[in-house]
Amino acid sequence: MDFQAEKKLVTSAYAAIGKATASSIESVLRDYVSDDWSWRGMHPFHEQSGATAVAETFWIPFLSAMTHVQRRQDIFFAGRNQIDGFQSVWTVSMGHLMALFDQPFLGIPPTNKIVMLRYAEFNRVENGQIQETAFFCDLLHLMHQAGLRPLPPQTGAHLVQPGPATHDGLQFGSVPETEGAATLALINRMIGDIAANSNTPELAAPRDATPQEELARCWHDDMIWWGPDGIGATYTIDRYIEQHQRPFRQNLANRTFNGHIAKLAEGNYGGFFGWPNLTLTPTGGYLGLPANGLSTADMRVVDIYRRDGDKLRENWIFIDILHFLNMQGLDILGRETSMRPSRTL
Repeated sequence: MDFQAEKKLVTSAYAAIGKATASSIESVLRDYVSDDWSWRGMHPFHEQSGATAVAETFWIPFLSAMTHVQRRQDIFFAGRNQIDGFQSVWTVSMGHLMALFDQPFLGIPPTNKIVMLRYAEFNRVENGQIQETAFFCDLLHLMHQAGLRPLPPQTGAHLVQPGPATHDGLQFGSVPETEGAATLALINRMIGDIAANSNTPELAAPRDATPQEELARCWHDDMIWWGPDGIGATYTIDRYIEQHQRPFRQNLANRTFNGHIAKLAEGNYGGFFGWPNLTLTPTGGYLGLPANGLSTADMRVVDIYRRDGDKLRENWIFIDILHFLNMQGLDILGRETSMRPSRTL
């Protein structure tokens, strides 16, 4: 299956959204989505149903704050969802929404300059309509561009993240089915290695002597982990371990995997999202923050991968960190924006 009908529907929707205004966006959405459209968004948007709710919750505020919005896609692919036995068809888009930040958005002060809102979006297409969407965006990164520093210094690098080094992530045409199958198999094998080497008591005991040995099974040595703001990007297996894996494993206990909603691949690209993927107990130190009294919190996560031969080379990650912290009683968005008066330029 080449997924051309599903790809055409979603790319047409993106083109129409690109021409929409705050006053027309609801009508535009109605042309492409079902009446009972299910939409998941990161904090503070959360779950919405129908075009009216989605427009009022995200798009109208966004288009009222941002002018000359341009979708700059780096990755686009489609596939059947492994989670429901390969029954449903989803598309995946990742890149940035570039705009001029001219009015306050969610209390974040405008900059009157270019901003790049990182996003990843999964769309389930059925009967010629978008039935279900998961829209992840990096609001911490947007805050960072506006001059706000809501978290202590991060372990990785903060930057506007590029797309694939190979510049082949936009898979609008047909792709051999065997390539997607190989990518999905590798992603599943990598996830199995994480479980086998987890320090969670109920999972299997470690089978590798070192984290380097674990990662070398499925990753190139010069892997790139494009992490979310609050953690940052990191390069090579050794620096990934130092700057993300070790802080994550040492400072988050009782990790419970809750499963994924969608997992698919096409060509050399694949990915998944969960709602939530993980439930964890922060024990102090993660994101530079103290322990929270041992209360648990959820992580909603997107992972998108590029396969290079028989190993993974690049990984783009979105984590709803604002929701993760809000569940612990820390309202980063509310705290930071309330401390600085929004200015209209």
